Amino acid sequence: MKKVFLTFVFALLSVIGFAQTGWAVDPMHSSVNFNIKHMGISFVQGRFDNFTGKVVTKTNDLDNATFEFTADVNSVNTGVEMRDKHLKSPDFFDVETYPEMRFQSTSITKDKAKNTYILKGKLTIKDVTKDISVPVTFGGTTKNQQGKEVLGFQTAFKVNRLDYNIKYDPTGAGVAKDVDVNLYFELIKQ
Repeated sequence: MKKVFLTFVFALLSVIGFAQTGWAVDPMHSSVNFNIKHMGISFVQGRFDNFTGKVVTKTNDLDNATFEFTADVNSVNTGVEMRDKHLKSPDFFDVETYPEMRFQSTSITKDKAKNTYILKGKLTIKDVTKDISVPVTFGGTTKNQQGKEVLGFQTAFKVNRLDYNIKYDPTGAGVAKDVDVNLYFELIKQ
């Protein structure tokens, strides 16, 4: 009887140890933002209004988590319709040919600072996929107004647009080469 009980306990612990929790992006409490220097003297800010994403965790933090995000490039929004139309053209994103940007994680490691991680993965923009490494600040988990468990994190990093075949103004004199990206995500436990 003891052997049967111990076998049951070890089996249960194994299942719990390998349990995974899925989290889906809550678009009402998340944002995908960017800004880029213009003419060397000011900045243009923008965002992508439509995006999806999921995170799979094995614990109550981001240790060994996996991340997958997609942004609908056609949803680019800088607040100026003429500029947004130009950004959708082959000069920039070429949304007819490349309708989305994607990120798929390859690893995440806890940094020395509390609640800070280094997330590595593959970022695809247009026809280019590159390895990137970004810092992630984990906000933690809590329950929202509906009693559902939510998880939050944010990251900020730079992307050289020329690396992803966004070649308009390759000198960077009018439109800078580096784009500042700021992502804020709240995800709902599935």
